[in-house]
Amino acid sequence: MEKLQSIAGLFQFSGDFLEAEVCHSGHINDTYVVTYRQSDGSRLRYILQRINSNVFKKPAEVMANIQAVTAHLRKKIAAAGGDPERETLNLILAKAGGSFVEADGEFWRAYKFIEGAKTYQTVQDPAHFYHAGKAFGRFQLLLQDFPAETLYETIPNFHNTPKRLGDLRRAVEADACGRLAEVQREVDFVFARAEDTKVVVDAIAEGAIPLRVTHNDTKFDNILIDDLTGEGICVLDLDTVMPGSYLYDFGDAIRFGASTAAEDEQDLSKVNFDINLFRQFTEGYLSNDMRFMTPAELENLAFSARLITLECGMRFLEDYLNGDKYFRIHRPQHNLDRARTQFKLVADMEAQFDEMRRIVDAAVMEGSRRA
Repeated sequence: MEKLQSIAGLFQFSGDFLEAEVCHSGHINDTYVVTYRQSDGSRLRYILQRINSNVFKKPAEVMANIQAVTAHLRKKIAAAGGDPERETLNLILAKAGGSFVEADGEFWRAYKFIEGAKTYQTVQDPAHFYHAGKAFGRFQLLLQDFPAETLYETIPNFHNTPKRLGDLRRAVEADACGRLAEVQREVDFVFARAEDTKVVVDAIAEGAIPLRVTHNDTKFDNILIDDLTGEGICVLDLDTVMPGSYLYDFGDAIRFGASTAAEDEQDLSKVNFDINLFRQFTEGYLSNDMRFMTPAELENLAFSARLITLECGMRFLEDYLNGDKYFRIHRPQHNLDRARTQFKLVADMEAQFDEMRRIVDAAVMEGSRRA
């Protein structure tokens, strides 16, 4: 507690320190809710986070991206008559100036705490997933004119799917842990879809799909849902905001949110792609005025779900072959279980792909009609 109070004292918090408690959401950074007593006796809460510099090797670049993007969002939200105190993250600056502090080799940042809203680990109400899609779409809409090329690439090649395929090929060739024989079916599944991995990267290189400001971690639990309205009010966890494609964000949101089971479910009969949740998210996403999106972006929305799900499965499989060095595991074959859930979802998406595209086309038409 003394250390946290000392770190908190480096930021421009209002009032007198009362307490700090661990926030258990998230798997990368260490997050705390700190409470300060105000002069009138009321309490004000803040978020205090220690940035995981093992994952984010250049914390200053991460924070430069966040500071630039949130400043842009505040202006856009205010201009639209919204509430920038609730509809975007708001950094608390350090007393010495700047968006973070470094203390004993650790990097810390702070945000205002947004009251009256919470995150959910899974989709409990389909309407919430509609509003998550709407919130992620609005996030992109508000940032459409932000110069993506000015952002740092905080994790190089994060969604470079051909590179991920190359990494898997090398893991297969090395078979460092002697595990290849038991996963040959999964390896064959990926290699049969090798051409799919090139689609978005090639389109970006050719200019058909523009470079955009992307979130790159659009899991359902990164949307703050308002307690009263059930609407998605704020996009959280901006560490991986960097240049990329909207397709990465859309695809990853579907991968995570439209599955009927946990990412590491061992019983694959429980793992299915929920086309109705896909419809909810897609309709919410395209309920924004997305006319600035290119035909190639809209054409590949449904495909992006297959692509990012395949990519995620490839990463789990590669890590399993390499001896579980990247993803934290809690049991033998944990990464293999994760890979298998992703490949089951890919197969389900392929079986329902025509319907997925019809849903996208209908949502695009409805959006155009409203605009």
